[in-house]
Amino acid sequence: MTVCHYPPGASKWNPIEHRLFSQISKNWAGEPLFSYQAALNCIRSTRTDTGLSVEAHFVRRKFHTGERIPQAQMDTLSLQPHDTLPAWNYSLAPST
Repeated sequence: MTVCHYPPGASKWNPIEHRLFSQISKNWAGEPLFSYQAALNCIRSTRTDTGLSVEAHFVRRKFHTGERIPQAQMDTLSLQPHDTLPAWNYSLAPST
């Protein structure tokens, strides 16, 4: 499996987000966002002229931050960093 992250603050380089965010903003302009459902409906109904549409889900699960994986467990993974931005781009091979 290959993983490629965008570094923090670099969402402008994400082509999908770049193409959709302005369309979402235009779609919900003037709409009262009085609930999560109202916001999701505005987001989900967004379409671009080229046919790009949005799929949005509300996730109620709480995500814990600051959790660390012990180094001993990380050492067992077959991570192969890429030459370009190795901290953000890497491949994970199956364990042997």
